[in-house]
Amino acid sequence: MRIVPTFALTCAALLAPLASQAAERLDAAPRTAVVSAFPPEMAALEAATSGKKEFTAAGTRFVTGTLEGKPVVLFLSGISMVNAAMTTQAALDRFHVSRIVFSGVAGGADPELEVGDVVAPETWAQTSEMAYAREVPGGFAPTPGLVSDLPNFGMMHPRAVTVTQDPAKPEDRLSFTADPALIALARQSVEGLALKRCAADQCLTKPPKVVVGGAGGSGPVFVDNAAFRDYAHKTFGARVLDMESAAVAQVAYVNKTPFIAFRSLSDLAGGDPATNQFPVFLRLAADNSATVVRAFVKALP
Repeated sequence: MRIVPTFALTCAALLAPLASQAAERLDAAPRTAVVSAFPPEMAALEAATSGKKEFTAAGTRFVTGTLEGKPVVLFLSGISMVNAAMTTQAALDRFHVSRIVFSGVAGGADPELEVGDVVAPETWAQTSEMAYAREVPGGFAPTPGLVSDLPNFGMMHPRAVTVTQDPAKPEDRLSFTADPALIALARQSVEGLALKRCAADQCLTKPPKVVVGGAGGSGPVFVDNAAFRDYAHKTFGARVLDMESAAVAQVAYVNKTPFIAFRSLSDLAGGDPATNQFPVFLRLAADNSATVVRAFVKALP
């Protein structure tokens, strides 16, 4: 389609202020982005932050300040994958983000973990990135070329995500890796940390622990299903399942920004002995993750 030159110039002139606004930096200081999905996960971290200054951009509230002696920008990603990707990119566009640290709760998929434990996985998979296959006699037949070699969960067949860190070299990825230096720092600074054991009148049967390593999984699904929990652990090696971390990890990867996520188990993603324990242990898990993140931020160079 051809565009009349005058009209094209007019459009360019009208769009220029929007482009400038989109690229506007709200703060120039190098900061660690500390991110949580929703308010209960952020409350303890924001309360511990001093010298706070608020900004609003792209529908998101950002708070700059000092946490454990380090310059930070705090924000809520919003729940689920699209929100997390959108707000993380907005933060990277508006602030000088040196690294991204996520703090929040998750469902546990590893039978060796208990509610209250905090995990910092080395890799994050998008465990609900699937092709839904056609049902045929004897099973399901996925469309050729759309799926990976990983085992399916009924009609659901895992597929890779195509990303373009370099536009000339698109790549298919089944997972995204936390920054090795941040993982190493986590092992040095937070393993063995004492964590909260009781919430109101409910106490955990074992003292919670901090575990660094392994894999995590994310998707736009609140998992409370024992069969999928077992599948995610066996297929992806997922120790925890949440709704944001892998999306943030993907955005961090594309932007070449170091990333790590700490997730405390609020429930067992369907492996709970009776009903899901999320409502009971949400606050305890969020506080445990915040405790670990504060110690981690304090140890940052």
